[in-house]
Amino acid sequence: MNKPTIEEVLTPKPEARPRIYAYAIADAAHDGLLKVGQTTRDVKQRIAEQLKTAAITNYVIELDEDATRDDGSIITDHAVREALKRKGFANQQLEWMRCKVADVKTVLAELRTGQQFTGTHHETFPLRKEQAAAVDETYEYFQSRWRQDANAVPRFLWNAKMRFGKTFTSYQLAKKLGAKRMLVLTFKPAVEDAWQTDLESHVDFDGWQYLSRNSERDPSQIDDKKPLVYFGSFQDLLGRDKFGNIKAKNGWIHTINWDLVVFDEYHFGAWRETAKELFEGEDDANREAKLEYNVDLENVNEDLNVLSENEAEFLPITTRAYLYLSGTPFKALATGEFIEEQIFNWTYTDEQRAKEKFAAENPGARNPYGALPQMRLLTYQMPDELLAIASAGEFDEFDLNAFFAATGTGEAATFKHKTDVQKWLDIIRGGYAPQAVESLKSGTRPPFPYSDVRLLPYLQHSFWFLPNVAACHAMANLLAEKQNVFWHDYDVVVAAGASAGIGLEALPPVRDAIGNGFDAKTITLSCGKLTTGVTVAQWSSILMLRNLKSPETYFQAAFRVQSPWSIKNPDGDNPNEEEVLKPVCFVFDFAPTRALRQLSEYGIGLSPGEANPENAVRDLVSFLPVLAYDGANMMQIDAGGILDMAMAGTSATLLARKWESALLVNVDNDTLGRVLDSAEAMAAVERIEGWRSLGDNIIETIINKSDKVKELKQKAKDGGLSRKEKKELSDEEKEYKSKRKLVQEKLIKFATRIPAFMYLTDFRENTLQDVITKIEPDLFLTVTGLTVADFHLLVRLKVFNTERMNEAVFAFRRYEDASLRYTGIESHKGLTHYGLYDTVVAKETTDIAELSTEDA
Repeated sequence: MNKPTIEEVLTPKPEARPRIYAYAIADAAHDGLLKVGQTTRDVKQRIAEQLKTAAITNYVIELDEDATRDDGSIITDHAVREALKRKGFANQQLEWMRCKVADVKTVLAELRTGQQFTGTHHETFPLRKEQAAAVDETYEYFQSRWRQDANAVPRFLWNAKMRFGKTFTSYQLAKKLGAKRMLVLTFKPAVEDAWQTDLESHVDFDGWQYLSRNSERDPSQIDDKKPLVYFGSFQDLLGRDKFGNIKAKNGWIHTINWDLVVFDEYHFGAWRETAKELFEGEDDANREAKLEYNVDLENVNEDLNVLSENEAEFLPITTRAYLYLSGTPFKALATGEFIEEQIFNWTYTDEQRAKEKFAAENPGARNPYGALPQMRLLTYQMPDELLAIASAGEFDEFDLNAFFAATGTGEAATFKHKTDVQKWLDIIRGGYAPQAVESLKSGTRPPFPYSDVRLLPYLQHSFWFLPNVAACHAMANLLAEKQNVFWHDYDVVVAAGASAGIGLEALPPVRDAIGNGFDAKTITLSCGKLTTGVTVAQWSSILMLRNLKSPETYFQAAFRVQSPWSIKNPDGDNPNEEEVLKPVCFVFDFAPTRALRQLSEYGIGLSPGEANPENAVRDLVSFLPVLAYDGANMMQIDAGGILDMAMAGTSATLLARKWESALLVNVDNDTLGRVLDSAEAMAAVERIEGWRSLGDNIIETIINKSDKVKELKQKAKDGGLSRKEKKELSDEEKEYKSKRKLVQEKLIKFATRIPAFMYLTDFRENTLQDVITKIEPDLFLTVTGLTVADFHLLVRLKVFNTERMNEAVFAFRRYEDASLRYTGIESHKGLTHYGLYDTVVAKETTDIAELSTEDA
């Protein structure tokens, strides 16, 4: 794919307005008939084109109306004719109806206000190529595990971005497995609608039964001969009554032997940072978090921390297999929770590549990926006077949370730096005087969001992601003030705070404000609501106005604006034609370094096995162009530039933290079991410094005590424990967790020796594989205490997390290369250098190197 120009990145937005029309022809053959059709063009022009070949001029256009519903969805001519037929009007030939104009108008009014007549099990679409691949790969993996061990409970992850069609594809997997009992669990109950709709609308699942907490069906009355799907939340199914027992209404769920358990939105529940990040630092936001995600969330997440070890330890159900679904499972990938053969990937890059490939190979055909817009990231460096009031934190960069800090709620909410936020509002609409002067001097006018005519159409409906509830209310108040006349054209919806409702309750006001998407202009203000599990087709841009630490949260929010908005069969005469109303979408960010850090982590996260992380980022930005405004000019940035900016301010201290992370090593039972089964591996770990101080048979003790804990927990589930057994359970659990932590600490201590070795060696490594294969074995043994063969063996057994180590190796090498060049040293000719930072090797790294040298 060729690199797009800045003009192509700022692509104009298409204009199309769907219309329903009806016309009559004044002759005997068409007496009493109306032709009902649809188009996105001028109705007169469209009808003239239809009748031109027949040289018909004696026609009258009887109706020309908007074809959108109040919620923005499209009314098709087919739907109008079907509704007329249900009312008894004859459809004697193709698109001609024997009815009056008033009848067509009545049907339109009914369809527009939501009186839709949709049957069940009427969809017939097949699996797309990538969906079929996901089903086949998962099925084959499950079968292979069951062939090895009939009692195995295999796990598989679909790393599939939104719009992959995970619900429909999961059902197809269940069908291929012959599953009769399928349990779907999620932390986001708002996604239930998709699970129910897909099951009840597609012909492939005719006869299947759907149950949930919200359904009124009695579980005892279900047909045992028909497949059953139960949808529930972790919070509900794992919740206990005041006596610590499973809720009575959920008892039946725990007695069924499920064929397949699906964990939906796995990225959300599996680590607490996502929930905490959205609501940290604000009392009212913390209260909102409890309302939004249920008070049991914290306890459930504590249990989920051991999920990769054994689901049965916290989830009191039995199943033949687990399927995990996530659009951003970076931590699951980075921690090695799933090995390569347990993962199916369908990423944003895969989607956009498929879109490009289909268009090239099938010119003129309807592209099944065509309506999925390509994302563009635009970052803006703020003027020095604004940077000065809110630059802080780990990298001394523009702190969005500090800049948009606010107090109060409702009409009393106000910004701490209100005058400066007003200046920011002026900046993004191109009305800030000092910047205008600078633009005149430089002869350039940067494309600010609400000033550039190419961007304005994509901001007709936008999402502003703010730090907390107070900031959302303060922004609404400021936009409404008299001096902000420009913003009075926008309907501002505050989707934040308890007053906005819980979960999907916050969505209807947004839809009401947007309407059909053509007439109104809206801004939705949120600090967490509506950032996962919702689709608003008309949102075409998001303004990132808060700090977000994890790329999971950042891109979950960003993908809200990547929802497709299109009109299929726009003129009613070609079902293979589709008019795309949103070919691209925009993410605007005002903390450039942080934004590019998120982008680089996302790119690397999409390709955890990539040998060179720069290639992963390059692959991503080929489909997600980045424009950066540096205060004077707007420039496009390549992968190398993104990594340079993303790592700006990195210190040796931060690099050292990468090598002290618990994520670098795996100490779950499966990994420890592999080590225990290998005499060579046991000999290797025993050579790690301090290992013998842990005592004899430490690994075997951990596994045995862990098994004992599982046995006692199962007994507790089946019939309860005596007081003595409860104490035994508590003691055993504390001891094995304590010993596991000691093993983890020893392995991490070994890992911290690797950067010391890399600093001393003459090789510049990109990946862990380079460390293993291109190094000086004697020096490696001296510094780390293990031979190269030992280390290679432990890596193969997954004791060390190769993806995380690759990331740390790459960061160290890039940092050290830059440091050497900064000091004028070019010690490794012919090697690629990736950037220059205004830093030198810090004392922490030097001290480690000196100690290692002394040991040598």
